[in-house]
Amino acid sequence: MNQDYLPSSAEPSRAATDWVAICHRLAGYDFPWELNRSLELAVLKTFCIPRIANLLHQTGEFEKRPQKRYDDTSLVLGHILKWGYDSPQGQAAITQMNRIHQRFDISNEDFLYVLSLIIYEPIRWNQHFGWRLFTPTERQALFHFWYTVGQRMGLENMPQTDEAFEAFNQAYEAQHCRYHPDNAAVGNAVVILMQRWFPKIISPAVPFVVKTVADDATRTALGWAQPLPIVQLIVLGGLRLRRSLVLHSPRRQRSSFITDATNKTYPRGYQLESLGPEMAVAPPSVPATTSRCPFARMRSLL
Repeated sequence: MNQDYLPSSAEPSRAATDWVAICHRLAGYDFPWELNRSLELAVLKTFCIPRIANLLHQTGEFEKRPQKRYDDTSLVLGHILKWGYDSPQGQAAITQMNRIHQRFDISNEDFLYVLSLIIYEPIRWNQHFGWRLFTPTERQALFHFWYTVGQRMGLENMPQTDEAFEAFNQAYEAQHCRYHPDNAAVGNAVVILMQRWFPKIISPAVPFVVKTVADDATRTALGWAQPLPIVQLIVLGGLRLRRSLVLHSPRRQRSSFITDATNKTYPRGYQLESLGPEMAVAPPSVPATTSRCPFARMRSLL
C-alpha cells in the first residue's frame, strides 16, 4: 500500500495536508483505473439532471463529437490532477475550463453539483470496487483539492466541509434527478461511444456493464431498465475478482495519469488552449502535449 505521504497518527506532519501531493498519488499511482471508472459514472450522472442534459443536447457535443468531448474534459481535469491547481499547467487548465463554460448559462448550483460528483463518485466507487478503501486523509484530500479548484473557478456558496458538500450532493440529486428524453439521448450516445472502444465481439456487453454499475437513480433518470440478476452477478463478480487480483499484485512504480499517452482525438498532441468547442479556443501559446482520455482506459482490465 502506497502511503509514503501519510504521517503516523503519533507524528502529524506537513504532508498530511499536502492535498495536491496526495491526489497526485491517488490519480497517478494508487487508483488511476478506479478514478477513471468513477469519473465515467460522474459524467453519466450529470446527464440525469434535465436542465444540464438539455444544454448538452442543444450543443450536440456529446451526440455529434462524443470522443472529442470526452477527451477535452479528461485532458483539462488531467492537467489539474497531475500538476496541481497552482502549477502553470493547472492554472492554464482552469482558465480554459472557465473559457469553455462562460458562453453558456450555467447556474452556480449546477457547477457545484458537477464539482461534488468529482469528489464523491470516486469515494463511492472505491467503497464497492476499490482494491482498498481511501483513508480518511485521502478522502479529505479529495475534498480540499477540488474545493480549491472550485475557488479558482470563482464558484460561490460552496459548502465549507466535506460532510456539508456531500449533503449538498445528495439533496441536489433528490430534488433534480429525474427522467427526461434529453437525459436518455445524451446518455445513450455516450454508451454507444464506449462500445466503440472495444472489439466488436466485446462491445455488445458494454451497455450491460454500464447499467449494472450505475445506481438505481441513474438508471431511472436515463430511462434504463434494471439489469437481469444473472448480468449483475457476472459484472459485479468480475469487478470483485479484479479487486482481489490488484490487491495481491505489486504496486505501480510508474505513473499512469490520463495525460501520459496519446488519444484518438489528438494523436499528434494538442494545445491546452485549443480544447473545447471552437468558440472557446484561445490563441495558442504553449507547446503541443500528449494525453489520453480516461474513458479509453476501460479497454484495460487492470
